[in-house]
Amino acid sequence: MNPENALAPAGTQKASAQAHPTHPTHPTHPTHPTHPTHPTHPTHPTHPTHPTHPTHPAPWHRIVIGTPGPEFEALPPGQYDFDFPDTECDGWSTTELAMRFASVRGAKHRYYRQPRQDAARAAVHTATGSIVFAVADGVSSASSSEQGAVAACQAALDRLLHLLDQPGEPIDLRDVACHAADRLRELTRWRLGGRDPEFSEVAGLYATTLVAGVVRPQPVGPLVELCRIGDSGAWTLDRSRGQFLPLFPTKTGSDVLLVSSTVTPLPHVPDPLEQTSRRLSSHEALLIGTDGFADPLGDGDGQVGSLFARHLAHPPPPLWFAHLLDFSRETFDDDRTLLTIWPTTPEGQW
Repeated sequence: MNPENALAPAGTQKASAQAHPTHPTHPTHPTHPTHPTHPTHPTHPTHPTHPTHPTHPAPWHRIVIGTPGPEFEALPPGQYDFDFPDTECDGWSTTELAMRFASVRGAKHRYYRQPRQDAARAAVHTATGSIVFAVADGVSSASSSEQGAVAACQAALDRLLHLLDQPGEPIDLRDVACHAADRLRELTRWRLGGRDPEFSEVAGLYATTLVAGVVRPQPVGPLVELCRIGDSGAWTLDRSRGQFLPLFPTKTGSDVLLVSSTVTPLPHVPDPLEQTSRRLSSHEALLIGTDGFADPLGDGDGQVGSLFARHLAHPPPPLWFAHLLDFSRETFDDDRTLLTIWPTTPEGQW
């Protein structure tokens, strides 16, 4: 009950209610629908920031040892010397051995537009896992010695691979050297239109030094067998001590008085043939090099020896190996070629 009606006289409640009818309220006009707000324009996507450019590596400046030789842009060799690039390198590994080689044109040949006259080749004998190799230095007095160096290396590898296919047979290194000399005679015969060449004609075209051999993995350590014709060299590097041990007489050191300065290269095959063999220990590496490397190396106790002992403690990338070999040092302007073989541990680590 309304509190106001509770105080009114009796019978007035209803009249009062009728006297003041309640007017219906006007219907509420519907409010205009709220206009939808304009959709918020999507913000422009944030442009991705440009990735930070990696730091550009510094170019490989030539490694300088002592007083550098002259610096200049190399000139091209003759127009038909396109098969003899200024620099070449190679590198790979088997489960038991790792190999790197590089051959670079010397400053003298770069300046006088002459081709690189050094060569190197290496291959794996699949059945035995052996690495066969050859390094040659074409004699500058021969008119096509760059071709002779390559041909001698190829012939030596062909013969070594053939001999390794004969199980149980020893490697006849004299046979390898004679096969390389025969290849030079064949090239000369072709050059002369089929006429049998004189010895002097072969030498006048293709004379070259040669070091060739094989590294055979064995349970007691890799066995190295190699021969030499001419004045190219071979060494073992004790990687733990940084010491070089020559495998043939050198132009320096205690045996210098016993070495003639006269080079007797292929196609001549001396009798007896200069050859040697030895087993590599796990901390040694085998190095084969032309005199462009051997002469600045000397006995290995100087700056050149220190540089190579440090960088050849483990097999470097092939391109770095070539860059290393192309060091600058005054008076040493000959072509340089170096081939190196490292044994691996059973775990495949050097």
